[in-house]
Amino acid sequence: MYYAEQALLGALLLEPALLADLQQLEADAFSNASHGELFSAMLRVPAPDPVRHQAGPFWVNAVLETALPDAPGLTVSYLHTLISACPHARHAPAYAAMVQAEHARRTIHLHSEHLARASANTALPDRATAVLARADTLERHLAELSGRFPSHPGSLPRTTVPPAPTGDTEEEVLDEERMLLASAAVWPSAINEMRWLTADDFTLSAHGALWQVLNSLSHRGDPVDPITVLWEAQHRGILASGLAPDEVIALMSAPAASPEHWGRRVIERALLARAAEVAHRIGAYTDDPATTVHQLITGSRRALADLTAIRTRWHRAIAPLAAPAPEARAGVSTRAGPHRPSTTAAAVRPLSPPAGRPQTGAHHR
Repeated sequence: MYYAEQALLGALLLEPALLADLQQLEADAFSNASHGELFSAMLRVPAPDPVRHQAGPFWVNAVLETALPDAPGLTVSYLHTLISACPHARHAPAYAAMVQAEHARRTIHLHSEHLARASANTALPDRATAVLARADTLERHLAELSGRFPSHPGSLPRTTVPPAPTGDTEEEVLDEERMLLASAAVWPSAINEMRWLTADDFTLSAHGALWQVLNSLSHRGDPVDPITVLWEAQHRGILASGLAPDEVIALMSAPAASPEHWGRRVIERALLARAAEVAHRIGAYTDDPATTVHQLITGSRRALADLTAIRTRWHRAIAPLAAPAPEARAGVSTRAGPHRPSTTAAAVRPLSPPAGRPQTGAHHR
């Protein structure tokens, strides 16, 4: 990219009239700050008359003088280096396209970093909403870039994405999953109302498998209690994976709060984990120099689509918590849109449980 920027600037120093064909190129697209300042100066200094430009370096000197306050490292000698680095001045549009493509790569990488940081920032008051806002910003940026770099058929990245770094699962996370399973075993009527939760949302695969057991029993209308869950788990081979029978019995016998409450906690954590994985994948695409800008845009949008799927289920999970919409006044059209809670507390506040279901969110270890 350094050579492409040099070639482009050299072409423009040779033929300033070429600037008219580069109206979409901006100074911040250059990876080298001095190059960007030099290009900015070229835009600010009026283009010279071709005949006068051939007669002497009047325009070149004016450009250098304009750029020096912001790029003091520039010299007349370096401008001559730029000119000699240009193989063919008429190829300036091709050099500019390279500069724009690499700038698109850097901006996508920056957006992926913002998404990754938001998904990991536990200090945010409403992390899920903040993460989705970052994802929306990245999606809009990709949509804008796709207008400038139309994708080609089959232009998916061929990058091998390394596994995302994983830390130790916090005991609090596992406790919340245990509370969900125990509460669902006591109040199985809630299971059918929680179709928005899947086994893949659980941190521990054994917990996800037991959630599938509870769903199967509830769907068939079979009795649900610790013994029936153990029986079904045995037939599904879950016990063979190392989960002891007494662990299943103990797990299903200590409910606290409503299943919906814990279910919303589980799916929110799954949403944040998916956002971090998507950011990691997009970051890997941008780090691969073999990935073209067309592949980068297409692959990034495909990655965000994976986040959209769990995002839809998360909205379904928190929908009962949304305040009733005010009645529309006569003559005013309303437009429906997804509800976004303003705080994390609102996102995890349990529904008012039916008679006999505890209403507290506190759990016992």
